[in-house]
Amino acid sequence: MGRRALRKIDPNLDLARHLKTFDQLPDPWDLEALFGRVAPLEVEVGCGKGLFMQSATASRPEHVFLGIEVARKYARFCAARLAKNNLENGMIVHGDALCIFHALLPNQSVASVHIYFPDPWWKKRHRKRRVMTGPFVQDVERILTVGGRLHFWTDVRDYFDETLDLLASHTNLTGPLEVPEVPAEHPLDYRTHFERRMRLAGEPVYRVEFEK
Repeated sequence: MGRRALRKIDPNLDLARHLKTFDQLPDPWDLEALFGRVAPLEVEVGCGKGLFMQSATASRPEHVFLGIEVARKYARFCAARLAKNNLENGMIVHGDALCIFHALLPNQSVASVHIYFPDPWWKKRHRKRRVMTGPFVQDVERILTVGGRLHFWTDVRDYFDETLDLLASHTNLTGPLEVPEVPAEHPLDYRTHFERRMRLAGEPVYRVEFEK
């Protein structure tokens, strides 16, 4: 299933508040400087078309959300969704999540990490490009607050199984905690666009949570 082309972004939208680059992030990390307030921080790795960021920021205004997207056109598209809906508690960073996690995010600074349908990199020689690696999951554990959670979903069974093994061997996170499938009665009930596509096509989605 190929991706549909992205809709054009309204040229009148000001994305300055909602779109950043790695170099524009505060170093050392300063959540108040970034969002104008201190609040529980949730981070999404790989925002796609931004459905999760839009629905999560709207439903949990007491939290702040940082989405990290390596593809510039998708980062801009996600930021435009936030700007269009005046969702001031959400922000998109065009950059490499692995670098941001390792270099910027302090210990116990993130309430939740969300990773939904990351690129599986099907060829064996490309597996090293997967986001779920030993060093990365160790950074996830490090930055999570006590009681913080990692949410991981994929439609690729071997990636799911390998990730469970990876988390068990490289972290002390508690899990796996199963996540029940919730019936969707509205398009925004799906957590991501990819989840909507897979479930409407009757394809399985593997979901899991881990807690610190």
